[in-house]
Formats: sequence, C-alpha cells, structure tokens
Amino acid sequence: MVCLRDYNLNKFQHDVVAGVTVGLVALPLAMAFAIASGLTPQAGIYCAVVTGFLISALGGSKTQIGGPTGAFVVVIAGIVALHGVDGLFMCTVMAGVILVILGVTGMGTAVKYIPRPIVIGFTNGITVLIASTQIKDFFGLSLEKVPGEFWLRMEAIAENFHTLSYAATALAVGTVVTMLVCRAVSNRIPGPIVAMLGATVAAVVLKLPVATIGTRFGGIPSGLPHLAIPHFRTDLIHGLLGPAFTVAMLGAIESLMSAVVADRMSNDHHNPNVELMAQGVANIVSPMFGGLPATGAIARTATNIRAGAKSPVAGMIHALTLLCVLLFAAPLASYIPMAALAGILMVVAYNMGEWREIPQLLKLTKTDISIWLVTFALTVFADLTVAVEAGMILAALLFIGRVADTTTVSQVTDDYVEDGRVHILQDKDIPYYATIFRIHGPFLFGATDKLAVVTEDIHALPPVVILRLRNMTALDATGLFALEEIARQLHASKRVLILCGAREQPAQLIRKADFEEVIGRENICDNVQEALKRAEEVFEKLESKVARAK
Repeated sequence: MVCLRDYNLNKFQHDVVAGVTVGLVALPLAMAFAIASGLTPQAGIYCAVVTGFLISALGGSKTQIGGPTGAFVVVIAGIVALHGVDGLFMCTVMAGVILVILGVTGMGTAVKYIPRPIVIGFTNGITVLIASTQIKDFFGLSLEKVPGEFWLRMEAIAENFHTLSYAATALAVGTVVTMLVCRAVSNRIPGPIVAMLGATVAAVVLKLPVATIGTRFGGIPSGLPHLAIPHFRTDLIHGLLGPAFTVAMLGAIESLMSAVVADRMSNDHHNPNVELMAQGVANIVSPMFGGLPATGAIARTATNIRAGAKSPVAGMIHALTLLCVLLFAAPLASYIPMAALAGILMVVAYNMGEWREIPQLLKLTKTDISIWLVTFALTVFADLTVAVEAGMILAALLFIGRVADTTTVSQVTDDYVEDGRVHILQDKDIPYYATIFRIHGPFLFGATDKLAVVTEDIHALPPVVILRLRNMTALDATGLFALEEIARQLHASKRVLILCGAREQPAQLIRKADFEEVIGRENICDNVQEALKRAEEVFEKLESKVARAK
C-alpha cells in the first residue's frame, strides 16, 4: 500500500489506540444493527470483524471503517421477512458482485449523479424507520411481534403502549443522556460503550426486570466465526435483484460519502473505484461467516480519525479488537439490556438523519422540495427499493429538465454588447493577491466534484479567490451545497471567496438559499469588475490588520 511506505512505530502506536477505541465503539452498534435487522447480535459482530478487516485492508480510503450500518436495517429486515436468512445471504453476495463490477468498470464516480435532495430524502426516511423499530425495546413494551409496515407498526405500538416498563424506559433514557453528555464533554470519549456499560451495570446491580441479550437470544457464543458457504437458491434470484441493487446503491452511496468525510478530516484523497471493489469483496465474504451487508460507517470513521488513526492498520486493529471480544468476553454480553441498545440506536438514527439540511432545502425551488418529499414518503410508507428506483428516475428527469432550461436563443444587440463589457476578463488586470476560477456550463449534481480543483492546492492560493459564474447556466441544490463546502474550506484557511456574474436562475437560487450568510452579501458581486474592486478592499483590510498586529 502507498500509505504504508513511510510507516513507522509512532504511526503504529497511533493506529493501535485508534483501532481499539473504534473497536469498542463498534461493539454495541454492531449488535444493535443486527438485532434491529431481525438477526442475532453475533451476526453484527461477525460482520464487523470480517468486513471491517477487508474494507480497511483492500479499500481506497486511508481511514475508512467498514461494518454494518443503519442504512441497511430496514431493507435487511424486509429481506429476512420475505426470503429468510438464506435470502439475505444471497442478496448480500449479489450486492457485493454489483459493487465489484461498479468498481472494476470505473463506475465509482457514478454515485455522484444522485441529487442531494434524494440522498437527504433517503436518509431522513431511513432514520424515521430505524427509530420506529426501536420504540418497543426503548419503552420495554410487551409486544410479541413488531409489524414490518410503518403504519401497522405504529398502530401496534399505540395499542400496546400501556404495557411500557418504567425500568426499561429509565435505562433507555439514561443511555441517551449518557451519550449526549459524553459527546458534549469530548468527541474522543466513546459514548456508546460508556452508555452500554453503565446501563448493563445498573441493570445487574439493581436487578432490574428488563429484557437482555441473554433472555432474548441466549447470549453470544464464544469463539471464531464459522466459515459456511451460503445455500444458493436459483428460485430466489429474480425476487432478490431489486433488493440487491438497493443494497449495492445504499452501500456505494454511504461508503463514498463516508470516504469524502474522511478526506476532509484527514486531508487525504480516496480512490472511489478501489473503495467500491473492497466494499464488494467484503459483502461477498461476509455471508460466508454469517454476517450482514456492510459499508463505510461515517460515525465510526470520524471516531477513528479523531482517535489519531494514521493508516488502514487502525481499521484492521478495530476488527481484531472485536474478535478479541468474541473470544474472551462474549459471555458478558448476555447481561446487556435491550433498552440500552435501543437507546444507542435512537441516538445513532438521529445523528444520521441530516436534519439540519431540511431548513436549507425548504429555501430552494419547489422541484427540489417535491423530490425530497416524494423520496422521503416512499422510503417510509412504501419500500426502500421503490424509493431508490423512483429516486433514480426523478434524478434523470430533473437533469433533463434543468439542462433543457439552460438553452436560450437571443438577438445580439448594441445594448447586449455594452452590458457584457463589465463581465469580460480580457481588458482587466488580475492582481497578485487574487485568483479567478470560472464555472462553465450547468453546475448540477454529477458535476460538483469538478469544483475540487479550487482547493486541491489550497495553501498556494492567494488571500482572495473569485469564482466567476457568468457562464454557469444552471445551479441545483447539490451544486449549491458544493459551493458552500468550498466557501467553508477557504474560510477555514483564512481566505475570502467572492462570487460574481451569476445569471438569473443561479442568482435566484443563491438568494433563496441565503448564501450571503455563508460568505457575506458584500462578497456576491454582479460582475467581475465589481469583484476585483471588492478583492482590493478585502486585501487592504487584511494588510491593515497585519500592520496593527506588528
């Protein structure tokens, strides 16, 4: 591996600390995701061990942590209910093959063609579904079976809510509060493991009458996961194609989103196609050890980086840490209360919901809002597979419509020529303290990664960066989000971003989204001439600050 060429003892020490930390954090999450999916808790740990090791060893991201995640909970539960565990293992292998094909054929970049409103709609819907499946254990309800459909589930919960257990509710609430306090004190504190241990000790010492892993599943067997080739039933292939595609797409989206987050936090750059191939191999192997589908886990990846990870070795140590738990501490897991795991999942579900994005979305066009609502509604009330398919169709129609809107026909007049003089660059001097980048064509989902050229050598940039939008013919929510990210990166490096020359549709969307709050109203200019004047003002202020500091 390239990242191991200059590997040394100091980096290894950092990787050990990070790997053990994230391994402990992953333990309760792996069990909780497996239980929420309708499987045994050990299935989640087996998945985390096998896929966590393979994704780190083979992947294209230096600090990515792989394993079971909340994105799969709903679709896994549906597959198990319809086709049983054999069907799930088949579906996971099929999804793994699809991911390998995507990586080998260079389609790793194709995931970027899903617009942001659709991704947020998926995420919001999955969050609501995960939370709804945990209400039973959170309140300790006496409910024999939780229905698979959202409305029926909520109806059953409402009818049986009078059976709630005060002890289970207290443990679940205590778990949530503990995780929130840990996060408020320091991001380095492993909130899930602290909360789980606290709740387990409280349940044992106080002898609380609550359901535990031991009472529901008979505990977790000690020892290594057993290798067993899943039974491949040809009669299930046709019915599993849709779910397999859904698992593959969700896995690709979440793993590449997680890798992008890792890049920002560690100042690295991942290889999306290599990452998808690693995800595919991991998902092909996972069912052979009784594991679930897996993908890159954003929260665990962030924990890994914050704990000091320097290379993929940290991810492999995370998997070995979980393996040690299986070998030496599995019997102790029997005492973990189900209410504690439900509390952990509630917090995880809320954190993955991207709720802060919704107010921004509501400021955008009616088209963006309607696409988000349709995706959200289909995810919650219909089926995740239907939501993914509908989302892809909406993405295609949206792209066609927005590209068509960029076509204009107009007569060239004397006024048109005169009005264009303030926008042209040929007769203007660009000072040493500023640089200009331009966007040419529609800046929609699928094209936003091209903006990375602005910050790929950020430390070599002058104090002022001007982004010329004169030839940007269209802008959407995903493009706007990319502009915000660039603005924040430049601001973090003590540089100023100025936008200039936006045409009618992009300018209108920028105003609706209150983009001026991100970079300041004075840094949104009508043309490049005004932008250069503003750059001069900014530089003079910077110079005066430096002079006063001396």
